[in-house]
Amino acid sequence: MTVLSPVLDHIDKHLDASLERLFSLLRIPSISTDPAYAADCRKAAEWLASDLRTVGFDAGVRATSGHPMVVAHHPGRSPDSPHVLFYGHYDVQPVDPVDVWETAPFAPGIKEIEPGRKVITGRGSSDDKGQLMLFVEACRAWKAEHGALPCRVTILFEGEEESGSPSLKPFLEANRDELKADFALVCDTGMFDRQTPSICASLRGLVGEEVVIRAASRDLHSGMYGGPAANPIRILSKILADIHDENGQVTVPGFYDGVDETPSQVLQSWETLGTDAETFLGPIGLSIPAGEKGRSVLEMVWARPTAEFNGITGGYTGTGFKTVIAAEASAKLSFRLVHRQNPDKIREAFRRFVRDRLPADCSVEFHPHGGSPAVQLPYDAPFLTKARQALSDEWAKPAVTTGGGGSIPIVGDFRTFLGMESLLVGFALADDRIHSPNEKYDLNSFHKGQRSWARILDALSR
Repeated sequence: MTVLSPVLDHIDKHLDASLERLFSLLRIPSISTDPAYAADCRKAAEWLASDLRTVGFDAGVRATSGHPMVVAHHPGRSPDSPHVLFYGHYDVQPVDPVDVWETAPFAPGIKEIEPGRKVITGRGSSDDKGQLMLFVEACRAWKAEHGALPCRVTILFEGEEESGSPSLKPFLEANRDELKADFALVCDTGMFDRQTPSICASLRGLVGEEVVIRAASRDLHSGMYGGPAANPIRILSKILADIHDENGQVTVPGFYDGVDETPSQVLQSWETLGTDAETFLGPIGLSIPAGEKGRSVLEMVWARPTAEFNGITGGYTGTGFKTVIAAEASAKLSFRLVHRQNPDKIREAFRRFVRDRLPADCSVEFHPHGGSPAVQLPYDAPFLTKARQALSDEWAKPAVTTGGGGSIPIVGDFRTFLGMESLLVGFALADDRIHSPNEKYDLNSFHKGQRSWARILDALSR
């Protein structure tokens, strides 16, 4: 019998008790965006701190300018064991529209949604209370069976993730020394499918930019001025059209600086997942990939940069028709970044690209809308490799290393303020209806997720 075996047995035998603890947390309506629920947010934080103390953590509720943080520490079985920081959030989204819920959002329970498939119902069951309690229950099992955790563990539970995390960066900066660890564990992610666990090794960065092109001093009659007068809509449209070539690549000079090719073995593993243009685009009514030619849809979303147009305005867009040459036209763009692309350089390269194509008697203004670098873990990072094997030992199918098309700000914050990389492991599913009515979390995710975290802690300790 290995040191892990009794821990896994403990989780299996005490599943009902762990469900009752989760239900107690889910009953607290910790909606962070609504000031009317401020007391409930504090109640959830105090509940978590109290529960962590029963596992042997030195846990407390820390005040912020907004909702409180929960910080907890456990020494592990030895001072030189690896040190991890586990992050989750206890706040939840509002529940409107209430009349669409099939069960009361803060009255959790178990429901069978198809033969043999039971789920936990209630707001926060997946995002993120169910997810964070998996780790707590894994720690509880380790402590019960061995009297200690295999690693040194610090826990940070936030209460403002669903409202923009305004207190998080100041808190990280003020408590840098206390929160610093070897790396972070972030649970606010999901599985590839119900049988396939995944580790997210990359998140795309972002540059948001608005461009406004002006020509004449006022809107013009298109019959009187059409031809001689510069048309900002036509100028802007031409510039936007120039951003991509016939192969779907971005033509902005220097755009691909810092973009690495994904290792062939990783690409091959993605090919085994069964996601192609038909399965990816079909559900949204499309069939033909529009990005870089020669790249799979998963590679495009997980490992390639993009330039997308999010909105274009100019001229008369109301009911009916107005023959006008607009004095100005504008567009909003988002650039998704990967690997080592520099957001500041991308922004400046785009602005230079626009200025180089601007007629002499026109002017341009730019308005930035945020920017953040991508996050990319080495695919062969030791802690990633250990966690991937631990997940593969638990689930029916081997764990897959994936990427994220969007961003998770906390991961960048951990790197910026604490100098730590993050391991992203979660057990949510695409049909969990997070942020929507009738949120749920698979009972299988809750059970095997606990076992998975127990295995990961064991693997990371060795």
